[in-house]
Amino acid sequence: MLFPLKNNSKSVILPVHDAEPWLDECLRSVWQQDFEGSMELSVFNDASKDKSMTIIEKWKVKLEDSGILVVIGGHSSPAPRGVGYSKNQAVAQSSGPYLCFLDSDDVMMPQRVRLQYEAAVRHPTSAFTSHGPTVIMPTWFCSRAWFSHVGLFDEGGQGVPEDLLFFYDHLRKGGGVVRVDQSLLLYRYHPRAATHSILETTIWSHRVRFLEEWALPRWATFTIWNAGRQGRRLYRSLTPGARAKVVAFCDVDENKIKKGFYCYEDSKERPKPRVPIVHFRDARPPFVICVKLDLTGGAFEDNLQSLNLREGRDFLHFS
Repeated sequence: MLFPLKNNSKSVILPVHDAEPWLDECLRSVWQQDFEGSMELSVFNDASKDKSMTIIEKWKVKLEDSGILVVIGGHSSPAPRGVGYSKNQAVAQSSGPYLCFLDSDDVMMPQRVRLQYEAAVRHPTSAFTSHGPTVIMPTWFCSRAWFSHVGLFDEGGQGVPEDLLFFYDHLRKGGGVVRVDQSLLLYRYHPRAATHSILETTIWSHRVRFLEEWALPRWATFTIWNAGRQGRRLYRSLTPGARAKVVAFCDVDENKIKKGFYCYEDSKERPKPRVPIVHFRDARPPFVICVKLDLTGGAFEDNLQSLNLREGRDFLHFS
C-alpha cells in the first residue's frame, strides 16, 4: 500500500489502556470516515494488559489497506503512565498538521474528520467540538501548530484532569472554541472510564479558580443565577475578594425569593454576609449562571433569552 505524504495527513490521536471491550467499535469508526484526504492513526498503548494490542494489530492491516497509515507506540511497564502522557506520546509520534483527538472507548461519526477539518482551516487558533452543551476532550480537533503553541498535556497521571487544564491553557493563550453543529461523536460513559479517577471536588476547584482568574476581574459586581445548592456552593468557594463582588442571587423559586437573603453562616466576617435573593427579572447583570442546560423543559433557556443578554459580556455559564 502506498500512502500519501505524511505531512499532509490528518492525525487521529488515540491513547489506549485496557480498551478491549470497546476498541473494535472505536477503530471501525476511524475506518469509516468519509474524509477524502490523507489520514493517519497514531496509537499509543499505555501498558495494556488485555488484548488491546491484538485488536490494534488486526485493524492496522484493514486501515492501511484502505489508505490510512497506522503508527503504533507504547510501553509495557508494570503500571500505566496516564492519559496525559499517552496523548503527548501519540501526538509526538504522529506527523499530520491537524490533530483529531479520540478516546478508545468512543465512536466517531463518519463525517467527523471532514467537517472539523473544514472548520479548522477557517479558524486556525481554535479548538473544535461538536453539537452539544459540553466541551469534552474526545471531540477536540486542532492544528498541530496551535497544539504546540498551547503546550503539552499535564502528565500527573491518575486523578489529574489533563484535558481541563489543557483547555484552560488554550484559553489563556487566546484560543477560541468553534462548534460544528452536528453530532460527531458517541461518548461512552461507563464505570471503567478514566474520568472516574478524577474527584469531582478537584474539577470544581480548578473551575472556580479559572473563573476567578479569567472572568471575574472584568466585572466590578455580579449576580449568581441560582439561589439553590449549586449557586450557594459557588459563593462559598470563591475567595473573599471575589465573594465581595456578589450583589445578589437570583431565582424563580418563590420560596427562596420570599426568604429574601442568603446568610453565609460559616463566614468569619462580622456581621456575617447576607446576600439578597431576587427574581431573575429584578436582578442586575452580569450573571454567573449555575443552572444546568436542558433540564427545565426549556423554561430556563426561555427566561435567559428574554433578557436579551450577550454571553461573555453579560453572563457566563458555570453549571
